[in-house]
Amino acid sequence: MEKQRKRGSADVIYKVFIYVVLIALAVVIIVPVAWVFLASVKQNSEFYGNPWTLPATFYWQNFVDAWTAAQMGEYMLNSVTVTALALGILLVVALPAAYCLSRFQFRGSKVLNVCFMAGLFINVNYIVVPIFLMLKDGDMWLKKVIGSPFLLNNLFVLAVVYASTALPFTIYLLSGYFATLPHDFEEAAYIDGAGYGTTMVKVIFPMAQPSIITIILFNFLSFWNEYIISMTLMSSSTGSKTLPVGLLNLMQGAQAKAEFGRMYAGLVLVMLPTLILYMCVQKKLTQGMTVGGLKG
Repeated sequence: MEKQRKRGSADVIYKVFIYVVLIALAVVIIVPVAWVFLASVKQNSEFYGNPWTLPATFYWQNFVDAWTAAQMGEYMLNSVTVTALALGILLVVALPAAYCLSRFQFRGSKVLNVCFMAGLFINVNYIVVPIFLMLKDGDMWLKKVIGSPFLLNNLFVLAVVYASTALPFTIYLLSGYFATLPHDFEEAAYIDGAGYGTTMVKVIFPMAQPSIITIILFNFLSFWNEYIISMTLMSSSTGSKTLPVGLLNLMQGAQAKAEFGRMYAGLVLVMLPTLILYMCVQKKLTQGMTVGGLKG
């Protein structure tokens, strides 16, 4: 009886500790985000007083100025285009590749798996300069052949680079998930006359939907917030910069002119799509991180 009481009190203390830690983490995350949202609707004169005071009025002109005068609308369109293209290219390549590597044994499959695993240990920020030099040399060659460069300052090429750098992680995650799925449904589809492609699209992909949504969200966040590659490959093109690069330009200009409301409005424009996407796919994301396959 005494042991049960001690165990019960220990469980209560443990639960209280967990809740305290979770509440502290929530406060650390929520307070800065809420502060940015409130600061984005303040007038510049309100920033010289107490920074924690609520805005006197909702000054929506900050968003109008950030969207038009600071060209954040154009930068956001570029980011949406690049992110959508990169995700499309990544899914078209990674889904069949992960399916084949996880469900079939063929000559060279082990070598390919090792190569993709090795790619996980390569930080793309360390190879961005070689990528830039390769594309620059390619542009010089294209200029001699067709008279105009194509590879640098091109949103489609930037999307291809994003998708290529995300392939190792995406294939690794999808392969691990595909390997846990039962083979019964595939065999039933083969008996019914379905081919490998039909089985992959109509049987395996719906079963792996939580994992696919997980990799879409992770890669969306990576592409949407990426700065170094975009800044390097789009260095000489003003009209094709992505949102993080444009945000840095906005922050530098806003600090020089003391236009803090416009700067925080730009930050909100960057954060808002990621928050909305996370709220929409939160349930599927949890399933993709915790479910290892179907029981049956």
